[in-house]
Amino acid sequence: MLRRCVLAGFSVASLLLAGSAALAADVTLKLHQMLPPQATIPSKVLVPWAEQVKKDSGGRIEVELYPAMQLGGKPADLVDQASDGVVDIVWTVIGYTPGRFPKTEAFELPFMITTAEKSSQAFYEYYEKHLKDEFADYHVLAVHTHGPGLIHTIGSKPVNSVEDMNGLKLRGTSKVVNALLEAMGASPVGMPVTAVPEALSKSVIDGSVVPWEVTPAIKIAELAPNHTGFSGDKGLYTATFLFAMNKEAYEALPEDLKQVIDKNSGMELAKKFGIAMDQGDIRGKKIAEDAGNKIIILDEAETEKWKTLSETVTTAWIEDMNSKGLDGTTLFNDAIALIDKYNQ
Repeated sequence: MLRRCVLAGFSVASLLLAGSAALAADVTLKLHQMLPPQATIPSKVLVPWAEQVKKDSGGRIEVELYPAMQLGGKPADLVDQASDGVVDIVWTVIGYTPGRFPKTEAFELPFMITTAEKSSQAFYEYYEKHLKDEFADYHVLAVHTHGPGLIHTIGSKPVNSVEDMNGLKLRGTSKVVNALLEAMGASPVGMPVTAVPEALSKSVIDGSVVPWEVTPAIKIAELAPNHTGFSGDKGLYTATFLFAMNKEAYEALPEDLKQVIDKNSGMELAKKFGIAMDQGDIRGKKIAEDAGNKIIILDEAETEKWKTLSETVTTAWIEDMNSKGLDGTTLFNDAIALIDKYNQ
C-alpha cells in the first residue's frame, strides 16, 4: 500500500511538472520604461498590451514589465537600451534625446495638435512616411503623442498673460519645446518628467509644461496649483513617444510569434495610446478642479499673442531642418496635413 501511494505521489508530481513545462513561455521579453506602474500609460496600455500578447501567443510570449527605470539608467538611456539589446522593449519620450530623431520634432511645434487620439494617428502615418530611416535600428511597435500641453506653475506665479512668463524657470520636454519657452520669455530647464516633483519642492523650477494626463503621477495639482491653457482646440505643444522593440529580438522570434507582435502593433496601437492619454487628461484635470486649483484659460486675443510669438520657433525649426539636408517645409506641411486629416 505504501509503495502504491509513493508511486502515485511520483505520478502526480510528474504530471504537475509536465503541466508547468507546457505552460512555460517560449520567449520572455523585458519591457522597460520610466513612469510608476499606476501612471496612465503603464496601467492603461502597457499592462493590457502585455496581457494581450500573452493571450494571442497561447502563453508562449511572456512580457515582464519594469516600471520607473527598475533595470537602471536614466530615461534618456532607454532608446540605447532598446537598440543595444540591454532590454527587449522600451516606451519613452523621443525628445529625451535631443537631435537624435530630428524629423519627429515637426509634431512638437507650437499650436498644432488637438486630441492625443487624433494626433497619435497622424503621427503614426507621419512615421510610416518620413521616419523609418530615423528608427532603422529598432522594430517600431507604435509611436504616439500626448494631448494638448499646458503650463503649471507654483502658487505665487500664475501665468495670466505672456508677460507673466518673463524669467520663469520652467521644465521643458524637448529641444523644440525649450525653444518655445524661450520665445515666450521663460528660462527652460531640461529634465525628465520624473524629476519634476523634487525640482518643484526644492524651488529649482517655478513650474513645468505637461499635459493634464501626467499631473497625478507627479503631484502637479499639489505642487503647482496654477494651470494655464489656451482658447481654441489646439494646445501649446505636444511631446512624441516611441514604443519599440530591439530589432534582433524581434527577428529571432519564430514566424508565428512575429505575427502575434505584428497583430498588436501599428496604427491601432497608436490610437490606443492616444485614447488613454485623452482619458488621462480628463482624470488629471478633475483632480485639479476638485482641489480648488486656479485653472486659467487665456482668451482668444491673448492666445493669438502666443501664436504670433511662437511662429519664430516654427520658422527656425524649418531652417534647421534645411541646414541638415532635410526638407523642413515639406515635413512641416505634411505634419499639418495629417493632423488636419485625422481631425476631420
